Amino acid sequence: MLSFTRGQLSAICALLGLSLAACSPQKPPAQAADTYSKPSATASQKPNKTIAISAIVAHPSLDAIRQGILDELAAEGYIKGQNLTVNFQSAQGNTATAGQISKQFVADKPDAIVAISTPTAQSLAAASKEIPIVYTAVSDPVAAKLITQQNTPTQPNITGLSSQLPLAPQLDFMQKIMPSAKSIGYVFSAGEMNSVALRDKLSIALPKRGMNLVDIPANRPTDIAMATNSLGGKAQLIYTSMDNNVASAFESMVQSANALKLPIIASDEFSVRRGATAALGVNDYDFGRTTGKMVGKILDGTPVTQVKPEVMNQLTLYVSPKHAQAQGLTLNPELLKGAINVDTTPERKIDK
Repeated sequence: MLSFTRGQLSAICALLGLSLAACSPQKPPAQAADTYSKPSATASQKPNKTIAISAIVAHPSLDAIRQGILDELAAEGYIKGQNLTVNFQSAQGNTATAGQISKQFVADKPDAIVAISTPTAQSLAAASKEIPIVYTAVSDPVAAKLITQQNTPTQPNITGLSSQLPLAPQLDFMQKIMPSAKSIGYVFSAGEMNSVALRDKLSIALPKRGMNLVDIPANRPTDIAMATNSLGGKAQLIYTSMDNNVASAFESMVQSANALKLPIIASDEFSVRRGATAALGVNDYDFGRTTGKMVGKILDGTPVTQVKPEVMNQLTLYVSPKHAQAQGLTLNPELLKGAINVDTTPERKIDK
């Protein structure tokens, strides 16, 4: 896995017209995935623990986060199949199923529950006020009513890691990659608070830049292709960020975008690997490793009230010249020098 030096990051920021601070993480950057330290304790030195993990749907980004969590716990001495029992359940995109999973998890009484995605975190929060819940892959925990504006959990058994990506660098990047774009297409799930909150922010921010938003709701994975097709002739660029409904049917969005010659800009590595032109966002695996540290503290006996909610804002630039060409766009060669080119960089293997 590649990582940026400060000099490389500065060069990218200069290309995008940003200050270094705008591209820098608010917290110390997560350690590179291939340089994490060896386990500090063996499984025999740690007590037996049980965790439950749930995600609203299974897709590569969320799978990478889950892998990072388990790898970090193993590094801290909690090894799956030895002293760590892991119960993973996907709601397969169904909120009713998410509710059923939440009730079952509460009945099982694990030592901690990890909620991957906003709908899952909301469902689990409603189901338990006692079992420690660690949310992750939640882009706006305030809008999801998991924490307050003061970063205080709304109930004492909740903490977690959010990816509140700054919107300005995303918009700067879109304008650099396609200066002629005046309308931005946004396909979103009306049932996901994080996606609705982003839609509202885009509707305010884009007009200030002389652009307008074309927002199309799609409540089911089967609606994604039709929603994307409706952007034809209305938008010059598609933006998507951490919408699980879209991610679960991303290939259908790509197929439509390719036919329409509409470049897709995302905010995660795997969307680029699956067909997007580029993404400026967090590294999902590293995001999972950081989440795993929080879970590890709780398993070690730290009260959840002493594990404060955190934000991870380290930005990584991913590009695919091949996908860009399929969507009618040629990427600036200067941009490629500082980015991770997924066409030539192998994908991390994720255990299913």
